[in-house]
Order: sequence, then structure tokens, then C-alpha cells
Amino acid sequence: MTDTTRRIIEQILAVPRGRVSCYRDIALKAGLPNGARSTVRVLHSLSEKYALPWHRIIRSNGSIALREGEGRELQITLLRSEGVKVSPAGRVDMERFGL
Repeated sequence: MTDTTRRIIEQILAVPRGRVSCYRDIALKAGLPNGARSTVRVLHSLSEKYALPWHRIIRSNGSIALREGEGRELQITLLRSEGVKVSPAGRVDMERFGL
């Protein structure tokens, strides 16, 4: 595992239950100013292996990035089960639930 991957994983694991963060902010906290796509790659390839709370990472505008049939419904269900309010359109109030 690279140091970059390790730092991204640490930041994802630091997002507490009932809160969300965005791809960009995870990357920034990991020291990667242009690393949002790196965050996406880590989530896509390592979420299961490292039991990452992938569902807590969303777009910076508060929207769910996944499409219907590709995990969107599961992500919304998991967020709601943690007390995060998700609108019918799949948006989260980042001021209220973001870090």
C-alpha cells in the first residue's frame, strides 16, 4: 500500500457515524490538493478489504454520486440508518451533516 493510499484510508475511517464528508475534503485532509479522484479510486477498490464507511463519502454539493442500480439506494439507506437526512433527490445538507 502506498503512503497516499494509507493517508486517504485514514481520513475515510475518521468520518464518524452520522456524518459525511466529500471526496475533495478527504483528499485535502490526506495532503492531496487535487486528489478527489484518488479518493474515488480508493473507495472503489478497497472499501470491502478495509471495511471503509464508503457510504459516508459524497459529492461536495451534498449529492450522492452513485446512480440508481449501482449502489445509490444502499448508500441512502445506510446514511439514513445513521441519522443522516437524505432528501428524496439524494441530497444531504453538508452544513448540518458534513465535517
